[in-house]
Amino acid sequence: MTLPDHRVLFQVVPDDVKHMWNEWALRALILISLASQITLILLGNVRKYNPRTRVRMALWFAYIMALAVASAALGVITRTALDVCTDSHTLSQVHKMSTSELMSFWAPFLLLHLGGPDAITAFALEDNELSLRQFMEIIFQSGVALYILLLSWPGCSDLPQLSIPVYVAGFIKCAERIRALRLANTENLRDSMLGPPDPGPNYHKFLEDLQLKKSQGFNVKVEEVPETPLPANDHSYPAEGKEISEAYNLFQTFKRLFVDLILTFEDRDGSQSYFRHLKSDDAFRVVEIELGFAFDMLYTKANVVYTFTGLFLRLLSIIFLLMVPVGFYYVCDMDDYHFIDVVITYLLTGTTMFMEIIAVVTMLRSDWTDLWLSQRNLTRKILIFPFFKKVTKKRWSGSIAQFDLLSVALEEKPASFLKIQTLVGIDDIRVKHRYKTYSKVSEDLKNLIYSQFLEFMVLNSDPKALCTHKGSFSLRKNECDALLWSITKVEFDQSILIWHIATTLCFSEKDNQDGTDNDVCRRESKHISDYLLYLLVSYPVMLPIGIGMIRYRDTCAEATRFFNEKGFITEKSEACRKLVEVDSLEVLPSKVKGDRCKSVLFDGCRLALTLKKMKRERMWRVMSQVWIEILAYASTHCRGFHHEQQLRKGGEFLTHVWLLMAHLGITEQFQVSQGHARARINVL
Repeated sequence: MTLPDHRVLFQVVPDDVKHMWNEWALRALILISLASQITLILLGNVRKYNPRTRVRMALWFAYIMALAVASAALGVITRTALDVCTDSHTLSQVHKMSTSELMSFWAPFLLLHLGGPDAITAFALEDNELSLRQFMEIIFQSGVALYILLLSWPGCSDLPQLSIPVYVAGFIKCAERIRALRLANTENLRDSMLGPPDPGPNYHKFLEDLQLKKSQGFNVKVEEVPETPLPANDHSYPAEGKEISEAYNLFQTFKRLFVDLILTFEDRDGSQSYFRHLKSDDAFRVVEIELGFAFDMLYTKANVVYTFTGLFLRLLSIIFLLMVPVGFYYVCDMDDYHFIDVVITYLLTGTTMFMEIIAVVTMLRSDWTDLWLSQRNLTRKILIFPFFKKVTKKRWSGSIAQFDLLSVALEEKPASFLKIQTLVGIDDIRVKHRYKTYSKVSEDLKNLIYSQFLEFMVLNSDPKALCTHKGSFSLRKNECDALLWSITKVEFDQSILIWHIATTLCFSEKDNQDGTDNDVCRRESKHISDYLLYLLVSYPVMLPIGIGMIRYRDTCAEATRFFNEKGFITEKSEACRKLVEVDSLEVLPSKVKGDRCKSVLFDGCRLALTLKKMKRERMWRVMSQVWIEILAYASTHCRGFHHEQQLRKGGEFLTHVWLLMAHLGITEQFQVSQGHARARINVL
């Protein structure tokens, strides 16, 4: 008696599920791959100016799925093609061969998907660093697609021949992606910007000539000859259509900042002569254009596509892809295939053409097209379609995130499902997102920052001095030496928290002076204050090293305890009033609390009480200048790598301030102060 096999009795996966998987797995993978490609091409450029987390999450999911699903689908197609090759050619098998050929026809489209759209090659900078790994993966998948093509050759239809142009176009796409990733790699970027080595004047030969003169009995003297200065290049405001060209030329020089290379005095002088003619709005727009070029360089195929070779290959691939839907319609007999497979095939070809159309439209509307036209003294008026002639482009979010410490301490936005969030360990992350808001970067804020930078350059012979000040220059200039303790005697993250609390307490009192300079300083001081606290909490790597997160948590805890002891305060205005009532000037908080607790809550109250003794106009003018100085210090002490990282998240205003300061010569990366020393031998 034969006992039943226990593997049959206890199947984990039923036969019906297996059959459905074999029947629909590939079709489902193709549809998922199509959805991923559509998401990538639609959101790839959106992240450039949209800082919302949901955009990044959708893009991240599509980016990961696009690579994984395309690889899995190629594996399924390979197995199907091999199964058909090994079976006998019965009548039913002929139908299977037709279906297999159609599925094999999908393989080069998956190669196109692996190449990805122009709008995104790297989700993060780390993807550029792993370009060699992605090169090996794509080479392997290209080999698999070629193997599938050979397995289906010659076939019972013309589909294998029709696969060749798609395969060539897919290979071009993959080559573009690998090339773009490789060029954006930090090491390659740095090498491309180094230029030829400079050995300088020949010191050894000079000494030989000097000794020769002395041996001949001449009385010689060595004199230093000043180097002939370069002719002044007094820029004027760029003519119509030339702003993009000027910004690109500046970017070609100042992109070295992103890889921590130094700049020369010629770079500084040329940039300063250009920017001193600009208004604040124009200066920030030039910086905005430059950072747009930086985003394209790091995260898209711009470095590859916007070249003569790149444009030629793009035209070639478009011609090849246009042949496919026409050939499929006229050459193939639809009755040989399942209806759903024919629909998927048309979806593949249609999506491919849609992606190419979107890529061409994006290319024609980009700053790169403006640059090309500008270099040839042309304008967009030569373009045919109206929506290409005057393009409004978004290059970054134009906003700054806001985070208020007292709002968190008061729990103004209580969390839902708190226990669930705590169990999965995302409660701290959710707090940051729940209390984060956005504020538009106003023209008033740009004017305040730009005018203060220009004033500093007038008052100081060395503009780089601003890189070392954290607010002390403004306090001394305004004769507020009594407040220097909040800047010079504390760490940088500590001063941000102290001044943030003081700004919030002073801001809670309404001045009722809308439209005045006082109101502008008041409003923008609060915006910078909340923005820097947001950076301290969410992106501390962009600020100088410190224990800011510990101080923030301790300060929040002390504020929450204080409000609870005062009768569970919920209104911010009332909370500010209660804090101001605490006389923190009589005894220093550090004498009572010691050093274990890092809270600075009552240090901020102490600063606020001192500030409130000033006249309102003077108080807000001082506070705005101190905050701009703190912002400048933070921007110059953030490495270029971290500025690069933020470009994919809508851009940080800190990065715009950093690059603007560099253009004005306010950076420590100008370390070549003069040219070569020239010496000559004079015979006396």
